Amino acid sequence: MKKNKIIVIAILAIIVIAISSIFIYNMIIKNGREYEIEKVNNYNYFVLKHEEKYGVIDRNGNVIIQAKYEDVKIPNPEKAIFQCIENENSKILNEKGQEIFTQYDLVEPIRLKNLQSDLMYEKSVLRYKKDNKYGLMNFEEKEITKPIYDEIDNLAYKEGELLVKQNEKYGIINIKGNNLVPIEYDEINIDKYYSDNNSYKDAGYIVSVKTEEGYRYGYIDTKGKLLLKTEYNEISRINEIEDIENIYLLAAKNGQYGISKNGEQIISNEYQSIVYDKVNKVFIVEKSKKYGVKDINGKEIVPIEYSQIDITGMYIYAVNGQGTTIYTPTGSQANINENIAIVNTENENYKIRINTENGTKYGIIDKEGRQIVEEKYNYIEYLFDNYFIVSIDNGKLGIIDNKGNPKLEAKYDSIQKIYNKNMIQATITQNKVTEIYSKDIEKICEMQNAIIENKSDYIKVYNDAEEKYFDNNGKELTNVEVYKNNQLFAKSQDGKWGYVDKNGNIKVNYEYDKVTEFNEYGFAGVQKDGKWGVINREGKLILEPTYEFNNSEIPSFIGKYYKVIYGFGEIYYTDNLK
Repeated sequence: MKKNKIIVIAILAIIVIAISSIFIYNMIIKNGREYEIEKVNNYNYFVLKHEEKYGVIDRNGNVIIQAKYEDVKIPNPEKAIFQCIENENSKILNEKGQEIFTQYDLVEPIRLKNLQSDLMYEKSVLRYKKDNKYGLMNFEEKEITKPIYDEIDNLAYKEGELLVKQNEKYGIINIKGNNLVPIEYDEINIDKYYSDNNSYKDAGYIVSVKTEEGYRYGYIDTKGKLLLKTEYNEISRINEIEDIENIYLLAAKNGQYGISKNGEQIISNEYQSIVYDKVNKVFIVEKSKKYGVKDINGKEIVPIEYSQIDITGMYIYAVNGQGTTIYTPTGSQANINENIAIVNTENENYKIRINTENGTKYGIIDKEGRQIVEEKYNYIEYLFDNYFIVSIDNGKLGIIDNKGNPKLEAKYDSIQKIYNKNMIQATITQNKVTEIYSKDIEKICEMQNAIIENKSDYIKVYNDAEEKYFDNNGKELTNVEVYKNNQLFAKSQDGKWGYVDKNGNIKVNYEYDKVTEFNEYGFAGVQKDGKWGVINREGKLILEPTYEFNNSEIPSFIGKYYKVIYGFGEIYYTDNLK
């Protein structure tokens, strides 16, 4: 009996160890897939261009690497790692101009693809070459992978993920060197799923293998799970469905389309076309030139027997030889005139009602369907809170509230909410006037030929003669409040610009036609007679007005060098005269 008890305990121990091992293994796999993109807090180094040659300057405008190279790349502007290329020879230099990483055949940054930024390289890893193979290492020369790959390149749209090639096959690793997709495919692309919070991080992988009949496609999610085998002629993710937990894939086999959700088929491959309607979250399907509608779970809500399906607003208009039948998004027939369309807004309390019986007129109804604004407008668009943009017969735009009361006269050529701000921008083209209104539709600024810069916690509205600042809720700020770390601040007097300190004492005389505020590096631009020069944070002129730019161009300087933006947001600084 005792012996049996010992055996049972041993078996239980083995089971516990096995379960623990599986748990630990899963944790390792999960953690191995995770990676962090290094953040750049301080820009310390910049590419310098001088007379068609390249070098490096620091944040004070000092030349660190002389401009004598055909190209210079700085993968991380916070760190002194510079790839310098001359006569097809590449070397890595530090801030002293000394060559480092000399034991390798080649060391170079990995350029990002299809991402718009001034930081165009992987910021924490480098690609190295040894014995005709490639590996991955960090900036401290620690090898992350051995040199075992035929190619290493950035995976388009995804910072931190790398496409690797081995024995004519492709896979994906991350910047920690961990495998994300096995190296067994002939082609790998991401599905281009994008969200404002995570960019392309939640995008999965469309993989393919080459067969005698051509390429066959499959799908792998971001957790490494194979959702669809490589047996389809075509695969695309329905990116309009903004849901990172559920992946909807449109896949074709032999010209027949179907839909899968997380790898489980919800619409079989028997349709000539499938189109997703984002507003009502339904699929319009076509089979043998007949159309119908299925819901987000694949359930048929409109029979596949119509010659045409149109969706306007929240109603589905199904047409056949007997006329038009109108359905709701749940599939019940709607008792509504076919000349009426109802459009949902971001606010569940309001819907736009469009009547096309005698011309096209817009009105507003509440969530119970009661008319609250009569159909007399040529156009209505929900703005925010209880406000709507409307257009009348002359094509001009104004604002009304939810009772139809005019809040802003219909005289503007454009009205829009300023992105991420509780403010509205309204423009009249003829006299080039821009007006800014608070969320309560109260005017807080009016300026001719205005330029608006939208920053994270304020906006700047300016022209040649004046500048104004407002916080995200429309409260006016001074430049002293905005540029808290500056010592001097731009100010105009009698049509000329100069600089004062926090107490309003004049530190640079009012003698310039235009100026800029001091940037984070302590330099400001000053313009006189159409030419720009530079002053430092003490107000000392370090470059006489020399450069000529387009009238609308406001330059930024580090030392005597001005910033140039090119390509996909990349920058360099130069003293080449314009």
